[in-house]
Amino acid sequence: MTVAITRKISPRFSECEITHIERTPIDMNIARQQHDTYVNLLTELGCNVIELPEEQNLPDSVFVEDVAFILPEAAVITRPGADSRKPETQSIIPHLAKHLPLVHIVEPATVDGGDVLVLGKKIYVGMSTRSNQAAIDQLTKLLAQYGYTVQGVEMTDCLHLKTAVTKVDDNTLLINPNWVDVKNFPEYDLIEVHASEPFAANCLPINGKIIYPITFPETRKRLEEKGYSIAPVDLSELAKAEGAVTCCSLIIN
Repeated sequence: MTVAITRKISPRFSECEITHIERTPIDMNIARQQHDTYVNLLTELGCNVIELPEEQNLPDSVFVEDVAFILPEAAVITRPGADSRKPETQSIIPHLAKHLPLVHIVEPATVDGGDVLVLGKKIYVGMSTRSNQAAIDQLTKLLAQYGYTVQGVEMTDCLHLKTAVTKVDDNTLLINPNWVDVKNFPEYDLIEVHASEPFAANCLPINGKIIYPITFPETRKRLEEKGYSIAPVDLSELAKAEGAVTCCSLIIN
């Protein structure tokens, strides 16, 4: 059974951190409806969804991906780069501890889970405004016991590495080559986003389907032409907070 941990949207969501886009008004009712639809889709795709209650005073807490990342051997509890987000880890820890041993990142390291791309035994960490070299150094030491290597990746013009590149399957990545260099991933087949859809590189494979935003039809066509089955979802209000389909869940297989 695939477990998906999600969290309801904070009433202070409109105060979210914004880094690479202009702040625009968020319709809270629509945002909650879209998030509910996303959660229901995870259930439809065979996930056992654990939906945590909203965090009243943590605006970005719906984006549970940033406070941890999941390996088969352990869950790594991150130390988010934005100070406003550091308290988010505490309420996630007891839920992840039921499923996996925990590994903790500590200061001076900072890393958001959205910057962490796990491809087999290699972990790529985006060198963003949220994640630093100290985190790469800690991860290298902490995860060597499980056989992982960790590599920092330069990126531009986006919040997280997984804004620029995500895993489609074990052999294929969806990528915006303007935001991260394709030379970092020589052993993978690459599907490039359509030039008109720079934010289209974030997808979430679940049980043979690809959860994917309805807002990127041209890139969706490229995925479908490669034979992938798309489970569409509208997260347009959450995208105003730099959110995407991987951001809103922690997936434990």
